[in-house]
Amino acid sequence: MDGICAKAFSVANPFNGRLSRIPADPQSAPVIVFWSKDYGPFLRGDYGPALLRKGYRLLFHFTVNSENPLLEPNVRPLRERLRHIRELTALVSPEAVCWRFDPICFYQTETRGLQHNLQDLERIGEAMARAEIRKCVTSFTHIYKKIARRATGRGSCRFVDLTDSEKGEVLAWVQEKLSPLGIRLALCCQKSLLDGLGGRVQGLEASACLSHRWMEAVYGPLGLSHRPDAGQRRSLGCGCHTSKDVGSYRAHRCRHRCLYCYANPAA
Repeated sequence: MDGICAKAFSVANPFNGRLSRIPADPQSAPVIVFWSKDYGPFLRGDYGPALLRKGYRLLFHFTVNSENPLLEPNVRPLRERLRHIRELTALVSPEAVCWRFDPICFYQTETRGLQHNLQDLERIGEAMARAEIRKCVTSFTHIYKKIARRATGRGSCRFVDLTDSEKGEVLAWVQEKLSPLGIRLALCCQKSLLDGLGGRVQGLEASACLSHRWMEAVYGPLGLSHRPDAGQRRSLGCGCHTSKDVGSYRAHRCRHRCLYCYANPAA
């Protein structure tokens, strides 16, 4: 909100530390897209109504996964997050909110065999359908080396990478649960998996998480470029359009400490 009041953000390049100025008045920033697992502070502070009064258009990605203290030790209880969904869709139209069940995790611990984090999917999906949210974005855990080390050290567990065939079966099960609720399923940055499935999971689509088409579907013509964002992982299937990220993992430390996190330097 300090940046909004100043009508600009000072953003450090994560690789070289150079600062750049990102204009943030409603004309320069026609849409603000939020990404979070916890909208509690945003909702308690009434920041949404304040931004709407200033003329900003808002979109929300809300990651709501199953309760799992090993994978997501500091995330709010599921009942609170589902309440926040209702509050967000009272603030903006349901079309302006995208549910992310992300990532799908399979793992083993020292005392138990193969486990996953899909146990609350149906409960969450039903809550999303009641809130009239019609899209779910997902992906499977990408097991970077630092994630494997962290899992062994902090959680005494090992992430398991399923075969593409097994992932297809999981996605078909997820689609089977969500489709009757009127919720579409999309894969984020998993082009090779999507191509390999060859349409075997009916209705599964590629995600474009920062989509100018989505923005204009919600808010009408905005004169956006619809240009692909060259800074994203297009070879992996990222469909995002151009945007400016004003967040920082270093300046705005995340407290969730998710076991599978690839980005937070403090995690």
